[in-house]
Amino acid sequence: ETKPFGVLLGLATTLMDATTDKDPLVQEQIYNALCYLGESEPEEILHSCDEYLRQHDKLAYPHRVIILKAMETVVKNNIALLDKSTAKVVIFLASNEMTKSKEVIRDWQQAASSVLVAVGQRFINKVMEEVLTKFQPGILPHYFVLQTFANLSVSNVFGMVPFLNSILGTMLPMLGMAKQDHMKSVFCYALQHFSESIQEYLANLDKAPDPTVRKDTFSNEIFSAYEVLFNSWLQHREAKLRLAVVEAIGPMSHLMPGEKLEEQLPKLIPGILALYKKHTEAFYISKSLCQILEASVNIGSRSLDVQLDSLLGTLHPQICAPADPSVPLTVKNHTEVLRCFTVLACSFPDRVLAFLLPKLESSNERTRVGTLLIMRQIINSAPSQMEIKKPFILSSMKLPLQDSNNKVKRAVVQVVSAMAHHGYLEQPGGEAMVEFLVRQCALHPKKQPPDAEDLTSDSVQSISINTLFLLSTTVDRMNNVLWPYLLEFVTPIQFTNALTPLCRSLMYLAMKKEEEGENASLIRYDVNANLPSPYALTTRLLVVSSQPHAGACRGVAALRLLHVLHGSVHPSLAPLWSKRVPLLVEHIEENTEQSLSQKEWEEKLLLFLQETLAAVADSAWIGHFVMEMCRQLSSYNGFPMEKNFLYKCIGTTLGACSSKDLVQKQLQELLETARYHEEAEREGLASCFGICAINHLEETLAKLEEFVRSDVFKKSVGLFSIFKDRSDNEVEKIKSTLILCYGYVAIYAPKELVLSRIEADILKNIFQYFNTKVLGIKVETKDLTLKLCLIRSICMISQAICNGGKCGDFSFSRKAELVAQMVEFMKAEPQDTMRTPIRQRAMITCTYLVYPSSAPIPAGMTEPDPSLLHPVGLMVLPHGGCVNRAVPGVLELVGMAAPCSLLPQQLSCSSPSSCSPLQHLGPWIKSSKDHERQRAVEVSAALLDFYLSKLNVSTVIPFYNLSVLVALFSPRCSDAVASVRLHAVDCVYCLLYIQLCYEGFARDHRDEMVEGLKVLKKGLEEPDFTVLFHTCNNMAMVVGKRVPPDQLMSLLLALFEGLVDPDRNCSRAATVMINSLLKERGAVLQEKVPDIMSIIHSKLEEVDEEHIRKAAQQTVYILASQHKSVVVSSLLGSALPFDSHTCTMWRSLATEPTLTSEILEQLLEKVNRDVPYKESKGFLLGSSSERIATPLPLAATCALYEIMSAPEAGPAVLGLYAPLFVTLLLRLSCTVGVQLPKNLQSRERRSSSSQGPAPRSLHPCSSAVQTLKAMLVRGGSEEVARAVDSAGAWDLMASPERHHEGITVLAGAMARHAGPRLPLIVKNLIPTLSSVFDSQRITTTAFFAELLNSNVVNDLLLLETVMDNMTGRQKDPCTLVRMLVLRGLGNVASGSPDKVRKHGAKLLASMVNGMDDKDDPHNLVALEAMSSLSKLLDHVEERDIQSMLLHIAIRIRPFFDSEQPELRHSSIVLFGHLSRFSHSHCEVFFEQILNGLVTLLLHLQDPSPEVVNACKFALRMCGPSMGCEGLRDMFLNHLREGRSLHYGEFINNVCKHLMQSYPEMLNRLILTNLFYFKSNWVDIRAAAPMFIGFLVLHVDEDHCQQVDLDQLISGE
Repeated sequence: ETKPFGVLLGLATTLMDATTDKDPLVQEQIYNALCYLGESEPEEILHSCDEYLRQHDKLAYPHRVIILKAMETVVKNNIALLDKSTAKVVIFLASNEMTKSKEVIRDWQQAASSVLVAVGQRFINKVMEEVLTKFQPGILPHYFVLQTFANLSVSNVFGMVPFLNSILGTMLPMLGMAKQDHMKSVFCYALQHFSESIQEYLANLDKAPDPTVRKDTFSNEIFSAYEVLFNSWLQHREAKLRLAVVEAIGPMSHLMPGEKLEEQLPKLIPGILALYKKHTEAFYISKSLCQILEASVNIGSRSLDVQLDSLLGTLHPQICAPADPSVPLTVKNHTEVLRCFTVLACSFPDRVLAFLLPKLESSNERTRVGTLLIMRQIINSAPSQMEIKKPFILSSMKLPLQDSNNKVKRAVVQVVSAMAHHGYLEQPGGEAMVEFLVRQCALHPKKQPPDAEDLTSDSVQSISINTLFLLSTTVDRMNNVLWPYLLEFVTPIQFTNALTPLCRSLMYLAMKKEEEGENASLIRYDVNANLPSPYALTTRLLVVSSQPHAGACRGVAALRLLHVLHGSVHPSLAPLWSKRVPLLVEHIEENTEQSLSQKEWEEKLLLFLQETLAAVADSAWIGHFVMEMCRQLSSYNGFPMEKNFLYKCIGTTLGACSSKDLVQKQLQELLETARYHEEAEREGLASCFGICAINHLEETLAKLEEFVRSDVFKKSVGLFSIFKDRSDNEVEKIKSTLILCYGYVAIYAPKELVLSRIEADILKNIFQYFNTKVLGIKVETKDLTLKLCLIRSICMISQAICNGGKCGDFSFSRKAELVAQMVEFMKAEPQDTMRTPIRQRAMITCTYLVYPSSAPIPAGMTEPDPSLLHPVGLMVLPHGGCVNRAVPGVLELVGMAAPCSLLPQQLSCSSPSSCSPLQHLGPWIKSSKDHERQRAVEVSAALLDFYLSKLNVSTVIPFYNLSVLVALFSPRCSDAVASVRLHAVDCVYCLLYIQLCYEGFARDHRDEMVEGLKVLKKGLEEPDFTVLFHTCNNMAMVVGKRVPPDQLMSLLLALFEGLVDPDRNCSRAATVMINSLLKERGAVLQEKVPDIMSIIHSKLEEVDEEHIRKAAQQTVYILASQHKSVVVSSLLGSALPFDSHTCTMWRSLATEPTLTSEILEQLLEKVNRDVPYKESKGFLLGSSSERIATPLPLAATCALYEIMSAPEAGPAVLGLYAPLFVTLLLRLSCTVGVQLPKNLQSRERRSSSSQGPAPRSLHPCSSAVQTLKAMLVRGGSEEVARAVDSAGAWDLMASPERHHEGITVLAGAMARHAGPRLPLIVKNLIPTLSSVFDSQRITTTAFFAELLNSNVVNDLLLLETVMDNMTGRQKDPCTLVRMLVLRGLGNVASGSPDKVRKHGAKLLASMVNGMDDKDDPHNLVALEAMSSLSKLLDHVEERDIQSMLLHIAIRIRPFFDSEQPELRHSSIVLFGHLSRFSHSHCEVFFEQILNGLVTLLLHLQDPSPEVVNACKFALRMCGPSMGCEGLRDMFLNHLREGRSLHYGEFINNVCKHLMQSYPEMLNRLILTNLFYFKSNWVDIRAAAPMFIGFLVLHVDEDHCQQVDLDQLISGE
């Protein structure tokens, strides 16, 4: 919507008025708003800006910059819409702004220059017309005039080049006039850009306005400039100037006359090369050198030949020094040096190669890498020159191909890539390059040690993979090189890690071939004899697909390649594979490695294989296929998962074979070659036989029996035979495998066929292998593998029978025998451990054996739930009394297995696979249903009592699970159900006695403390909560005494888990137990405190209950009372910003004053010990560094806040008031302008954007302010905090520019409201006056300065101490500190005026020294010195001031005309005060009054009202010393404070009195007035001529000759 014109201008003016706002964000918004308005009405806005800047001539330059930048943007965006009149206005304004100040004020003048450059895009002639007026012959131009010319030449080449000839003609004589480095630099800058502009013009003459322009138009001028730059300025000691010269010489060399350049090259090139040793920033040198080399080649120079060796020798190390990506110029330098090599290689290919190739054999890694980078460059950039060198270059790469260094490998990969693009790999020897690339793709990161620096084999592999893919997909000439050659790398096992990129590349190549119409003969074996067969490829790709997510998801790549190769595998597969392969790929992509079911995936692949074999239906093809599979088996040694799957593939393929002879032959071969000692191999072979038996049951069983009868097997089982090839152990492994084979055959084979063979053949043979007879006596094996295989095999047979129940009634006559065998196995197992593989498997097998065949096991249940053997099912029955009567039966059942199943290690609910009854009882013990808890605890009590009665310990061993079980039962002592409470006590009672037995006590031993638990039961019958928790506390004391030290921690951990118990009473009981145990035994848990703290935090997160929160706080307090340092360190390690739970834990440390004081002291030590911040350099060159907060002091500050925010912390804070105040004040000073680390910045943003109450700011300064505020409030100084708050001083303290002002307010408030606290604070602060941190010295000085403004320091006898220490900082390197010192010393006049006389000499000397401060560019110190001196003069002794009166008067005189109104005001006021002491030096000081009189009278017209009042005051004070009563009376009457003044009449009367009293002073007065003719202030410029006029008017004729009329008329 268009705004009315007046509204727009009003808006623009309002915006420009607001530019004085110091907030950068506001300034940015003003700029954006002006640009936005400029889009609507560009010309009006530009005129408005022009008018505003002209009317506000005094507007400070930072604010003018904002307007100028907005003008530049408006001009740029609307250049086509501007008319000439607007352009003229903008040009004139920008020109004036740019040159108004002769000094270089970069931001301002750059902004104005940018406006001119923007206008020059269209109105170049108008711009040049204006700027050339500032570019006069013989006068050194303004810095930014030259820079504007330079930038215009780049931005508007065609418009600017026609002016350059005359500009160069005017500029050349000026080069000798330039004395300052910055002027020389800008001349170089201009010459550089002029030369670049001319080159661009000449390169585009067809588009140029004047096509007759030639290079020789500029050659002589450029050469003349070159001579000055090279012969004079390049030798300068200033490095920046040398680089500016070098930057200019590069483009200038293209424009120099050819013969002159040729003549200069012998000096020029060595001169440039020599600079590499002087400068670390080599980029500008290399860039210039490259341009010089290009210019030399363009003129056909003969000098380069001579210089070549030194060029190569100097440039080569530049490439060998690695580029740092974090320093962009080093990367750019590499680029320029490589361009230099390109130029040289195009001109001297033989010599460059002769230099480079031997360096490939260097022992230095950097040399080899650098040389390879150069080789890549010249291969890419000098293809025609390298064409005939291809064989030579290829042969020289043999050694680098064998290099093991990862950096060299990466460089070789890059060279290979370049070679591929330029036809090298099509040459003989190119295949070695491809093989190298594939080998790098196959690197295994874990096997390759990382280099000394950051490059690892992982990154070499990554770049190789990317390179291979790009060569395959984007470089057409590589198609015939890579296809079908890459297929040779698919089957060798050593290239497994490269399969994913190989398959992807091959897939793309194959698809390209298909598009070219080569589908029928995609793989031509007639011309590629080394290629793997279709059978080998299919086997390999299918097998690696079995681990689909391995190797960067090689399953997808392998299946897709297999799909593309379907025509070469078999012509009949296209329809099937087109349908099935995408589904398989989709299944992989839909699942992660974790979510993919390996079993389900293998079943899908085997089904795919089965369907493939059915689709082929060619017995010969299937025969070749299965033989190839068997051949590949040995390749997968070391890859158990893949080999196992290959066995399954072989079984599936054999199942599809129609030739029974082939099936038996291959099975025989498998049995003879298997590696029986490997478990995966045994499993694989057995599963192969099982799968094969689906279609070939008879052949499979026959082959197994035949193998047993074979000589190979018989030799191995003879009593005294010596088996040469296999050890006795391996014979057992063969038997194990055969037994397992029978099990798999039983489970896989058709049930209607296999049931009849189970007892007759399978079981008979299994036991034949298992039992060995020696001299007719059966000897049972001790081999664990053999036993396990037998049990598993019987289990599978039992499953087969269960699953085959529908095939009719099957009578399993050997069932009882097998169950008995399983029981024997379990009995034979060791009694000290329950969970052995044999016992576990045997129990599972028993489940199947005893499972009634009429009720088949549910589908999908491959291994039965062990809980079927336990009585846990009772717990979930409906509520009723029958269950209780069943408990004795349960115990009888469990008792049968008690010797082995109730070992102490297994009385645990923590392991999900444990067979212990208590493991299964755990969930019911914590059930939310009363009857379930009741039954579970009752059974547990009975089990433990039964176990204790049967326990017979012969050796003292640990009862490892005591703690876990105690934690399970003890909280139930406060259960809502009375019987549960009573039985829980019984459980703990039994557990403690079991522990005593394992410690060596007799079973009938009675322990007094444990017996005391029975007494507790009486109070548990009624649910009185007080009694319940008293019971828990007593129980914790008993347990704490009896639990072994090594189980204390596990007990606590288990009890912490009890905090989430659904029964709140039990949850409370757990907290009571925890805190009681920690009180009793916590002292020994120092190392575990961090873990406990972490658990407390996690539980607070998990449970949002008030009682848990209070108990957790109590726990933290108990731990802190025992291990305060560890607790503090642990909490400080919590993530920032502290979450609410961590804050809760911190506040728990405020409950007891003594402990709180100790913790506060520790935190103070943490704040003070570490540096408050670290300097972090900016990423970009020239960018300022930033300060990043260190984490420990930041965390400690936040912790202090949390503790002191608790009301209970008051006494501790009062006791540590001074150290807390000082530390937090100094912490605050060190955090001003300090940033959070990047990781915490993002974390704070997340926490601030999250739901819930607004979190406390984590910003270092904000957190320090909040902590200091909390300390004042908690320390009883609320009035101080309120006073600082009402003055807005907290925000001032956080401002880098106004921090000291905030401290001043704080110090004043402390002096008024907390005086008694100051002596200790001052004592603690004094050492920081010599701190290494400027910020701390500033803060302390500002604090002391304001204290001196109050009489409280005198009352507390602190005045001399503070004054002496302040005086000692007068030479401080920080300007602000020196200024604040003077302010403080001056404040003595208002704070302790009666002490000024005593210390007058010292105070005056300090002020004089301040005015003489040499390192005070902005006169801040001088200003403060004058202001303070004015205050002191009312109180000092006259004798103290007399000696320095004249010095002060002379020193302050220059400030009368300062640009800064504050300086003018202070110096003039001080001058007035000094005049009071002038009677002793009447004549001398009278002279000073006369020197300043004109200035004071003229400044009555000063634009600043404060300065005008100061002048009035000074003149009133000086009047009595002038010896003229008329003047004295005039000054006293007319210059009274607040009285208006008619300046013309006043100055007329003053001049009359002056000429009457001092006519001889006429000339002196006129000369002083003439100086003000050029004043920056309009009113003063106007007043000066009027002053002179009245002087001349009132002078006598006798003194008229003093007037120099010529001088007066010229105004100089």
